[in-house]
Amino acid sequence: MIPVAKPFIGFRERAAVGRVLRSGNLAQGPEVAKFENEFSHRLLDGRPVVAVNSGTSGQHLGLLAAGVGKGDEVIVPSFTFAATPNAVALTGARPVFCDIDPVTFTLNVEHFETLIGPKTKGVMPVHLFGQSAEMARICAIAAQRGIQVYEDAAQAHGATENGQRVGTFGNFAMFSLYPTKNMTSGEGGMVSCASDVIARNVRLLRNQGMEQQYHNEVVGYNNRMTDIHAAIGRVQLTRVEKWTQKRRANGQYLSRHIENVQTPTERSGTEHVYHQYTIRVPEDRDGFARALREDYGVGCGVYYPVPTHKLPSLKRYASGSLRRLTPINPRSLTH
Repeated sequence: MIPVAKPFIGFRERAAVGRVLRSGNLAQGPEVAKFENEFSHRLLDGRPVVAVNSGTSGQHLGLLAAGVGKGDEVIVPSFTFAATPNAVALTGARPVFCDIDPVTFTLNVEHFETLIGPKTKGVMPVHLFGQSAEMARICAIAAQRGIQVYEDAAQAHGATENGQRVGTFGNFAMFSLYPTKNMTSGEGGMVSCASDVIARNVRLLRNQGMEQQYHNEVVGYNNRMTDIHAAIGRVQLTRVEKWTQKRRANGQYLSRHIENVQTPTERSGTEHVYHQYTIRVPEDRDGFARALREDYGVGCGVYYPVPTHKLPSLKRYASGSLRRLTPINPRSLTH
């Protein structure tokens, strides 16, 4: 069976973990600081970066650090993993669900613009499956309407639009380091921050509200990354560029040779990093998926079978219906 995703953990990752274990310094420490610095310079052109214990934590703390809270609204795509609207709801704000583009699966810019209202604090586009959302257009509209931009870059390490790296457009951006992502730290996340103020706020919030021990400035959380996880991430960071080149080559090869289904589209001026290679099947999606698994040994899954505004946990935030620019439940299959 060819799995949908499988983390590569080699000798260097194991050696790095052993080094940290021998040091006795297991919690957040020098490895985390080095990982933050290296991630910033390799993937984000030197932007301030804060490491946390998961991508969802990064999203949540980034929103809080940017001032999102009760009474605010944040526009999010409905077709995404639940963590995106969950993070908004956890701040006390309301996620406002937006439709997606039927070709790229990212936030539909026209629909987004109609959803901006007096309570809108910001918009959180998702670079879904490794494809950059239309950031130039989204940022222009946001600037014109006086709202913030937050990036969910969980699946898009190294993706670009017009040469600019995702994670460098918004007030903050979150990258996931979960084992199925394009690189991993075992578990963890990174928050890319547009300003030193937001970065400091995230640092306070991840560590019980303090930068100096026992001098708590705000009510915070325990969302720190460990040095063990950072050590794994530092090694993976040295590999991710080569892996991305291979992913792109494989994705482009598949798109040239697969017929009778809708293959991923790489927008002009962008570099898709193919976290998932997602196709749309015109009919009998489930039968197609079953044949891939059972007859050909190709792992696959449906990402995502239920749009977030219809999930029992989140449907209370939905009002009215989407404009249905695309089918509510796109017949999407990832393999």
